[in-house]
Amino acid sequence: MSDDAPKTTPDGDDDRRSSDPRSRDRERSAADEASTEDPRPDAPEDDGATDDDPQPRVPDDVRKYDRFQKMDGAQYDRANEFLRDRTYITAREWAIARLCADFRTETGVEMTKIGENLPELVPFMTDTYTPQAVNQARASFEEKVRKAGATFLYGAMSDFFTAEELDEVMYETTEVAKFLLEVEGVDLSVEEELEAEDRISAVMREVRESSEQLRHEGTECPHCGEEIAADD
Repeated sequence: MSDDAPKTTPDGDDDRRSSDPRSRDRERSAADEASTEDPRPDAPEDDGATDDDPQPRVPDDVRKYDRFQKMDGAQYDRANEFLRDRTYITAREWAIARLCADFRTETGVEMTKIGENLPELVPFMTDTYTPQAVNQARASFEEKVRKAGATFLYGAMSDFFTAEELDEVMYETTEVAKFLLEVEGVDLSVEEELEAEDRISAVMREVRESSEQLRHEGTECPHCGEEIAADD
């Protein structure tokens, strides 16, 4: 046998197969099929959830809460400006005080739930709050209500206002309070509004009459000189 005869080696077949286009296509197809198989037997199945699905972590009572739907699209600054012009409270204190009243359980206020879901609960609130921040806003609201109440009651009892002027003050403050309730979703009929106004006016008349007795008790009547008793 001549030494010049072509020699075949084991690698020779591989070289020929690698140069065959059809062979390369078959190899790539087999590799693609293998790559589609999940090597992890415990891989989680697709649950069909999409980005449009509601977040499962949002509690049901939060999703159903609709107190401030009339404020949808409103900005915090606008709501805060309205309240600042008419009350002592801020929009933050108003919203959180309302939520603390609505999310109260037998064990207390759900401050963690309120803070974590604040943007979902109130349209004009954009940030989440810690439970401590929620509690601070509620405490600030309560303090301002007490101070405003003391200021108003002193004004009513100190004879600074006539009966007519006091009725006018009560009418203005009642209108603001009713508006805030309506924004929260409370529907008041005309009869209910009139009844509430009459009851408030009656109470304030009693306050004014009682305050007159307190102011003049133990003093002399400027007309007859007799001492004025508490029941006079």
